[in-house]
Amino acid sequence: MPTPSRRTFAVAALAALVLPLSACGSSDDGSGSTDASGKVEGDITFQTWNLRANFKPYFDGLIADFEKKYPGTHVKWIDQPAEGYADKLSADAAGGTLPDVVNVSPDLLAPLVKAGLALDLDKAAAKYRPEYLDGAWTGQQTPGVGGTYAFPWYLNTGPMFYNKGLFKKAGLDPDSPPKTYDELFTDALQMAQKSNGKVATLANVPTVEDFGRYGVELMNKQGTGFAFNDAKGVELLTKYKELYDAKALDPQALTATPESSGKKFLTEAVAMNPGSALDLENFKKQAPNLYKNIGITDQITSTGHVNMYVMGVMVNSRTKHTPAAVAFAHYVTDAQNQMSFAKQVAIFPSTAGSLDDPYFTKEDGTDETRVRIAAAKSLKSAVNYTPVLFSDQMKTALRNEVAKALQGKESPKSALDNAVKACDQLLQQQG
Repeated sequence: MPTPSRRTFAVAALAALVLPLSACGSSDDGSGSTDASGKVEGDITFQTWNLRANFKPYFDGLIADFEKKYPGTHVKWIDQPAEGYADKLSADAAGGTLPDVVNVSPDLLAPLVKAGLALDLDKAAAKYRPEYLDGAWTGQQTPGVGGTYAFPWYLNTGPMFYNKGLFKKAGLDPDSPPKTYDELFTDALQMAQKSNGKVATLANVPTVEDFGRYGVELMNKQGTGFAFNDAKGVELLTKYKELYDAKALDPQALTATPESSGKKFLTEAVAMNPGSALDLENFKKQAPNLYKNIGITDQITSTGHVNMYVMGVMVNSRTKHTPAAVAFAHYVTDAQNQMSFAKQVAIFPSTAGSLDDPYFTKEDGTDETRVRIAAAKSLKSAVNYTPVLFSDQMKTALRNEVAKALQGKESPKSALDNAVKACDQLLQQQG
């Protein structure tokens, strides 16, 4: 199944192919209908993203139950491999063969929205909005285009791990880890000072999600340009420059990968690092001293909202069976079915109230449950900070400029100005 790191698909290629279709209009051209109030009947196709291998019995049962609930419907399930998913969407969009109901991430949804191929659920299915978490619903929106274009499906996030032993050695309260960036910067400088620069607090440079969690406006309201070079953005990068100079940010952070950052944390050279239940199991086996001192806390945020990754289920605006397609997309993502799916795989439901279930709140002594409870608690008010139009090329441009600022080759202001300029040019190329 797709993961947050799997945003390496050819989204630009998808945009290039489907955007010209916007001249054809959407469902208003008579090829489909935005009215979902009619009888739920007809044959529809449902496409998922690399889920058949591990979850075939779940989806077979889901479809059978839907067809039993709505006699006269038939759902054909198509599952596409992870590799090349954007290319497949692109080909289907260009060829007019896009399935009726499609599993999409927000970045893959955006070009389909701009092409008029996604049904606006604020118009066709507004009655269902209260069933979902606000942050999950708005995560299915595209800047500069009114409306919501997919039902929120499963969510994911991860807590921060921290080393209580290192906090204690630095004279910091091991039971009160930093929650905001201001607290993080203060604690990190003290950690570096007390350890004579041998222990950094972080192993990663700031990403676009960090700017979001710091409260920086990432894009303008129209979705036509990036804005993270404002005063608040410069303030954040300036603070990271101070950490880097004080060795409170690991010197190798400029070239760090999730794997290398994890190793730094494992060897107790870094005091904080994001992770998952799988990491806890690894700590237990490879670093028992770290495991004994492990602390779990929320992601650092100055907005009060952590970052989440959200998957969605889109309805093709040109479907011939709008009532059935909307009903099925809603069925897949309703509270009962999301809860059932969440118990089979380490994801979280996007439906309101589901995260209060004992499965997400009651400790049972296992590491997996510890992490699940911590993540579920933070997801209730989480938002998707990554702009849906922010491509991998843009991430690279930002990372390169951040590196120059930390090394003192450019001022934080110049670096972010250059990053925004590069990202805006890439945005224009997307169409």
